[in-house]
Amino acid sequence: MNAPDRFELFLLGDGEKKITETVFTGMSNTSDFTLLKEDHTLGNLLSEHLKKAPNVLMAGYKIAHPNVPEVLIRIQTDGSVTPREALLKCCKDLVQMYAKLGREFQKELALRQYADQGDQANSGNNNSGQGHGGF
Repeated sequence: MNAPDRFELFLLGDGEKKITETVFTGMSNTSDFTLLKEDHTLGNLLSEHLKKAPNVLMAGYKIAHPNVPEVLIRIQTDGSVTPREALLKCCKDLVQMYAKLGREFQKELALRQYADQGDQANSGNNNSGQGHGGF
């Protein structure tokens, strides 16, 4: 089979860099970023959030081949920031956003568990008369 070993899809080899930048000379203020061991999940997430940035004129990604775990992201900015700065800001914003989501989820989960404990305690008290002629 032509598929690579599963560990090769997410573990970096010796000397491999996670992200490399190549300046794209065909357009001003444009760079291509190659992300190793990544797929559509991160490519789509980054490109969609980059498109919302005010200094980003264009952002897109592509996967060269389904069996090659590598994403190419091209970013063009208006020149007030570099493509690298735009990508770094996007990553930092996403980390903050997902950290906040994680905190809110944990808070809601704790509240749900607390409410469930209260419901169980109340149902235990209400059911104490059943079996002895109660409804």
